[in-house]
Amino acid sequence: MKLYSTNNNQNIVSFRHAIEQGIAEDGGLFMPVEIPKPESTFFQEISHYSFNEIAFYILRAFLNDEIPDNDLENLVSKTFTFNAPLVKLAGGPNILELFHGPTLAFKDFGARFMANTLSYFIKNENKELTILVATSGDTGSAVANGFYNVDGIKVIILYPSKKVSNIQEKQLTTLGNNISALEIEGTFDDCQRLVRQAFTDSSLKEKLRLSSANSINFARLLPQSFYYYSAYARLEDKTKPFIVSVPSGNFGNLTAGLIAKKTGLPVDMFIAATNVNDIVPEYLETGSYNPRTSVQTISNAMDVGNPSNFARIMALFSNRHDIVRENIYGASFSDELTREAIKEVREKYNYIIDPHGAVGYLAIKKFTDGNFEKFNTAVLETAHPAKFIDVMEDVLNEKLIIPERLAECLNKEKHSVRLSSKYDEFRSYLYAL
Repeated sequence: MKLYSTNNNQNIVSFRHAIEQGIAEDGGLFMPVEIPKPESTFFQEISHYSFNEIAFYILRAFLNDEIPDNDLENLVSKTFTFNAPLVKLAGGPNILELFHGPTLAFKDFGARFMANTLSYFIKNENKELTILVATSGDTGSAVANGFYNVDGIKVIILYPSKKVSNIQEKQLTTLGNNISALEIEGTFDDCQRLVRQAFTDSSLKEKLRLSSANSINFARLLPQSFYYYSAYARLEDKTKPFIVSVPSGNFGNLTAGLIAKKTGLPVDMFIAATNVNDIVPEYLETGSYNPRTSVQTISNAMDVGNPSNFARIMALFSNRHDIVRENIYGASFSDELTREAIKEVREKYNYIIDPHGAVGYLAIKKFTDGNFEKFNTAVLETAHPAKFIDVMEDVLNEKLIIPERLAECLNKEKHSVRLSSKYDEFRSYLYAL
């Protein structure tokens, strides 16, 4: 597999190089030079495939011979020990539940794959690899869990102080060992900026071997395409248009879906569902991309003011606004509407949906005019509602059951280092490692 930098399409590297480096030396994001097209029989027979069979098939098509089939099959079985069920709401849309992994969020798919793949590649090397990751909530806990106690890898997680839920913070600050958490006085965009600055700091990279576990790393992104295939495989009547609503913040999840579509997956429209941080819906409407400081909301994982993966979306569609609009519909919603949607889904469909999924529900309802039966639908439920228990219980006025693996971390002691959003301070911390 060959990948190029979005800043220079002549800068071409292998998959192994891309996963170890994280981001291109010129600051661009890696994208595949060619997106493979599975044989038509793959989509004709996909209903008979398990999630892991789909994952193996797509990985082999992308990676070619970079990982031998036997090793790749073992890697897939080790990584994906959980599924992504498609739940039909009677009279409503389908919900693609992506919270059945160890940290109860969709980030488990990519984080576990990346951890196991990196471990495979560096198992015979001596120099330690330092993973930097910025999180607005779920990425940090998924990466922490995926890389916990992996030999030869140290993980440093940057998260915005007081802007993640209590459970999310506990998940990423209580593991210890090779996992360190930095509580940054600022926004997620500040965390992301610090990580990107570190990757372009040549003197720092001479001291530390750096990589990233954000969706800027293509190895985090690719596995997130698998559940789009899996959702399509579970549809009963594949003749109806397939509409997928993706709660979006840094836009890695949506980009993964678009890559799947480029391989031939028959998705008729992707919906970029955002909260009031509506930079991409605004671009879709006006053709003007205007990043800005993010605003804090109850769907905190989507509080991103300058989505990194927008560069990948533009690369996929040759920087053509008209082509982007043919593939993506954008919609944004306030916290007030999100709360109303949580209540509506509970009362109308007897289903508890988290704030991010609620935004996705509102977007697909708007796009379809509520005529769900005319379409094949999938709303991505990206995290378990209990991860946002304070908001959920306040909105629904009922007690939620906290899954045991979440409840366990609440009794653990938080360990984090508090830093400002100034790069010099972050750089000094890294130099002291």
